[in-house]
Amino acid sequence: MWEMWVIALIALTTGLAGIVMVVLALPGIWFMVLASGLCMWWQPDIISVKAVVTLAVLGIISEATDIVASAAGAKKLGGSKRGAVGAIIGTMLGAIFGTVFIPIPILGTILGGILGAVAGALMVERGIVKMTWTDSLKSGGGAAIGRTVSIFVKLGLTIVAGLFFVTAAFV
Repeated sequence: MWEMWVIALIALTTGLAGIVMVVLALPGIWFMVLASGLCMWWQPDIISVKAVVTLAVLGIISEATDIVASAAGAKKLGGSKRGAVGAIIGTMLGAIFGTVFIPIPILGTILGGILGAVAGALMVERGIVKMTWTDSLKSGGGAAIGRTVSIFVKLGLTIVAGLFFVTAAFV
């Protein structure tokens, strides 16, 4: 009986930590998948394989959304395939540089990712594809919108995953 409460505490703790990690652009949902896998290994009667697989599927959906959203936003507003790739690379680099150079916790990573998506799409569209400034800015704006949507979708999926993990400990 005490094992169930320990796993519930682990689930609650890793769920909350996972949410904070996602806001910081860290792999919070995968942290929950790892914790659920370890709990399943320790107490297979409490956490099932189905629960771990469900969390992993949520993680895959979350990552796919994260990768595709900036590119889709750029593409939606007239960007090229190369511009979409530039938005993806810009998002990753921007999040890293934003974390380092904007010393406001959480905000630096988020703003860096959004600005990186804009810069990546803009540089590729203007420099390589040779679009006009207006069209390049539209593509960059689409990348920013896509990245912003991605942050909220990923956060929502992580909250769902955390609630699912806690619930799985009691069901």
